[in-house]
Amino acid sequence: MTEFTNIPVIDVTAIHGSDTAAKRQLAREFAHAYGTTGFGYIRNHGIPQTLIDRVFAASARFHALPHAVKMAVELNALHRGFIPINTSTDVNSKLADVKKPNQSESFMIMREDAADAPDVLSGGYLSGPNQWPDLDGFQADVTAYHDALTGLGRKLMEIAALSVGADPAALLPVFERPTTWLRLLYYPPTGPVAEDGLYGSAPHTDFGCLTILAQDDVGGLQVQTPAGHWIDAPRIPGTFVVNVGDMLHRWSNGRLLSTPHRVINPSGQARYSCPFFFDPNVTTDIAPLRCCVTEETPARFDPTNFGEFLREELEAGYDKHKKADS
Repeated sequence: MTEFTNIPVIDVTAIHGSDTAAKRQLAREFAHAYGTTGFGYIRNHGIPQTLIDRVFAASARFHALPHAVKMAVELNALHRGFIPINTSTDVNSKLADVKKPNQSESFMIMREDAADAPDVLSGGYLSGPNQWPDLDGFQADVTAYHDALTGLGRKLMEIAALSVGADPAALLPVFERPTTWLRLLYYPPTGPVAEDGLYGSAPHTDFGCLTILAQDDVGGLQVQTPAGHWIDAPRIPGTFVVNVGDMLHRWSNGRLLSTPHRVINPSGQARYSCPFFFDPNVTTDIAPLRCCVTEETPARFDPTNFGEFLREELEAGYDKHKKADS
């Protein structure tokens, strides 16, 4: 990795059209940004600010509910629902000796699967319906945002494939029924991390393909440079923060970087963010793409099944998923 001091801003207008030359130029910019920092701000992404505002308003309404009401939709075995504070810990973090739970609470939805959906009928890991609080308009607003970000995720994965020389038509089928996660996060104010080891979100890399983050103006997201420095990634109006996760890092044989990041919130204010994670279907086997493997750069990663990988991560990190004998 190359040391960096700022996070690039990328205009992704080309994803909305059919101009092949413009997409290939964007792919070159993507390859440079995500091959050096693993993070970027994207603008002209096509998601209306009014829709983003609606999902933040929905999040604030949910988190203002009494704790007992939120617990009525507590996180279930399908990883959907309310995640109370002090119930998730990044014990698998390779970046810090994490002993204390993340100082956040959240509401999680995933892809909505009916009882007769293909992945439900086949017993796919985490496949099933969401659960919803009794809040007027909440489900409609959150679902609209989730579906819009799913469309954006597919467009960005096309560019990601082009950026490493892969044929998008060969890669995108595993995203026809993607694994999607929309997390409505609330971080209470905490003291500086250096004092007590408490993090809003402990240092980690994301385990999927792409993360598309909307955040408020409070700040707190920090990205780690190769030299170990932490640089701030505040909100830039009109943009999303997008970063690469471990699975896309593996697919690209390390070309696209899954960069460590954390959240601290010593602001004295509540912080809200809405990360959306766009990943392949749980049945997908992840191995370095042929176009990324050469004699000079042999395969760096063994194949792994995404669903099996997810199960290990969730059982390690979430109280609700821990095995009975753990």
